[in-house]
Amino acid sequence: MVGEIKINNVYKSFKSLDPSKEDTLALNGVDLKIEPGSFVSLIGPSGCGKSTLLRIIGGLDKATSGELFLDGNKIIKPGSDRGFAFQGSNLFPWLTVEKNIAFGLKARHIYKKEKEEVQKFVDLVGLKGFEKSYPHQLSGGMQQRASLARALVGHPSVLLLDEPLGALDAFTRMTLQDEILKIWKQNNMTMLMVTHDVDEAIYMSDKVVVMSSRPSKVEEIIDIDLPRPRARSQDTFQQYRTRILDVLNLGGKIEEVEYYL
Repeated sequence: MVGEIKINNVYKSFKSLDPSKEDTLALNGVDLKIEPGSFVSLIGPSGCGKSTLLRIIGGLDKATSGELFLDGNKIIKPGSDRGFAFQGSNLFPWLTVEKNIAFGLKARHIYKKEKEEVQKFVDLVGLKGFEKSYPHQLSGGMQQRASLARALVGHPSVLLLDEPLGALDAFTRMTLQDEILKIWKQNNMTMLMVTHDVDEAIYMSDKVVVMSSRPSKVEEIIDIDLPRPRARSQDTFQQYRTRILDVLNLGGKIEEVEYYL
């Protein structure tokens, strides 16, 4: 199975624009191994470097030092083996749903060969009948569905999710959590998600990686040993929530994450 990610002693610092000030260290020697086909969530205080780490894995940014590997190959740039879905849908407003989804295939010059995949993923994310619609004609949840389809249509071995549901209302958010899990199971891929929502992390993940405050390192990795589908009201779910919040509180940043009462 493909989709194994290895992160070895990764540091990331950002240059200060003021020469009198020191550089900002965001990632402080991150070590992490993500098993192929697993669903892993990164959670931690705002500004701790979760999204920075995701961008480095995606090849959109470079580590200051350390190495990252996908299936044994060193990550040095973006690639079709990694799909990316952001908090905002980032759809092109001048393109229809189907043309947004097809954009990556056309950029790789494989659209003629793979064009049937566009409709397949339109159907998979529940947008059948909206192929000719433009982003402004869609609800926020439908835009996120189109964004997911665009990230998935190239059949990446890893899907990187940067708070993809953060801007949605609670009911739409929970519906799309189940949709993403369905896609994960059907496509047998590795998913790595940044979230501030503790319940979301527990509900969706095989493992929750709790990051410390900046400069960030892995504080604890928590295996979520619950059968699927999961009930947020069950006692064990609440125990996982308490444990994660206890770890987060080590940095005094408990107020910067979300959870349902």
